[in-house]
Amino acid sequence: MLRESRASPGLFFCPDHVHRLTPRSSVASVPGPPGTVRLADVIAALTYALDLTEGQRPGHTLRSTVIAMRLGEEAGLDREALGALYYAALLKDSGCSSNAARMSALFGSPDQELKRSMRLVDWHDRWKLAMRTARSCGVGLNPVYRIRHFLMVAKTPSLTREIIQTRCERGAQIAHVLGFPAATSEAILYVDEHWCGLGHPFGIAGQEIPLLSRIILLAQTVEAYWSEHGTAAALEMAQKRRGTWFDPTLVDLISRWSRDGGWWDTLRDLNGLDDTVIALEPGSAPLVATDERLDRIAFAFAAVIDAKTPFTARHSSNVARYAVGIAGAMGSDAVVNRDILRAGLLHDIGKLGVSNRILDKPAKLTDEEFAEIRKHPTWTLEILQHVGAFRHFSTDAAHHHERLDGRGYPWHVPGDQLSYMARVLAVADVYEALTANRPYRDGLPVHKVVDIMSRDRGTAFDPDIFDAAVALAEAGTFATLSAVTEDRFEQLQALVPMPSFEERKGRVA
Repeated sequence: MLRESRASPGLFFCPDHVHRLTPRSSVASVPGPPGTVRLADVIAALTYALDLTEGQRPGHTLRSTVIAMRLGEEAGLDREALGALYYAALLKDSGCSSNAARMSALFGSPDQELKRSMRLVDWHDRWKLAMRTARSCGVGLNPVYRIRHFLMVAKTPSLTREIIQTRCERGAQIAHVLGFPAATSEAILYVDEHWCGLGHPFGIAGQEIPLLSRIILLAQTVEAYWSEHGTAAALEMAQKRRGTWFDPTLVDLISRWSRDGGWWDTLRDLNGLDDTVIALEPGSAPLVATDERLDRIAFAFAAVIDAKTPFTARHSSNVARYAVGIAGAMGSDAVVNRDILRAGLLHDIGKLGVSNRILDKPAKLTDEEFAEIRKHPTWTLEILQHVGAFRHFSTDAAHHHERLDGRGYPWHVPGDQLSYMARVLAVADVYEALTANRPYRDGLPVHKVVDIMSRDRGTAFDPDIFDAAVALAEAGTFATLSAVTEDRFEQLQALVPMPSFEERKGRVA
């Protein structure tokens, strides 16, 4: 699991490595009007949040993309296929949060550490899988609970398939909603199928598996082993799984890279990795992140955030709606409202780094667990500062737990340093949290929420903003806003029709 250094809040660290994500320029130069932002620039920067969710080392997704693109070129893909592969590799883990709660509950362990550990085991070796499962169950719990969780997993033979299917389908839906071609969604949907037919979720084999999926599976697995054990071990793993997990032809291609030490070394430069990936985008005219696309990305990643736990299924979208409602009532213009919308959708992106064993805990949190929760604004700041198109509101989004009296967290920022946007988000965030169901209580009625929050009027909350929110709440406006279901965010929660295997096979034929 990536953890935050207590000594330096701007650091992500995991065992044996410490990394600082250096903010890149606010815009990327592409053909078009001054200030145009490349779509790849935005998505590449946000993959650090996906790495956080998966418990992978920072840059895992970007390194996997670099490996996948080289494999694609050497496999002879045309430009169109390379374009589909490029965005599929970047979005391969976009469904990763959707299975976090179930995995954590069944295994009784922090989901990030669990995911990282299980990605390194060969599922086809039943003995090794059983041993890794046993070590991964009930981490930190007493032996009785560890055994109980192991038996729960053992009694659920369809567990792996169901968890992977949820993850792959969700990722494919997100790629679809973001407007990428069918080949991109398809590559994500089948990314965990194995050459021998023992993969998931459909158990298809060989050439039936889309080539892009085969490439990404090899690329991401090699990267995970490379990050942990180095080039030789990663390529040895690929050879051992040749013909079982991986397409033999692709393994033969990547095995030729064993002496290309300089190329592998370029993957170690975390601060230059973004630029390396951006340069790989196929085509002479890179895709541009229009306002419409930036909105779609914010909605999509809000869905990733809220899928982390069933108790926040609508939190980010509701906070965004409430915040825009408050700002509109106070006379904010369209430009400010759009920034508030995006900031509201993304304010909790740092929660992707918090274990579901904490987020879903039905009892009172310990001091240590609450300390972990308090880290998420720091991660929000770190991630959003890395996204040029969102950097200007990154601090405001991260300040949503700060208070006027300086007693908020994690930075104890005083009121005279809290922006208008941060103050609006603070009110919207607390109102939504109190009215929503949580593991330890049902959502509270409006009058009760107003009574609770009014005690902090002028100390935690800006009085004028609080009064505007109360007026909207008591008029039923917030209830109306939270009942809206026909927008881009909810499209991600509905099943976007995906082709069945029979349909896909017929189309290929």
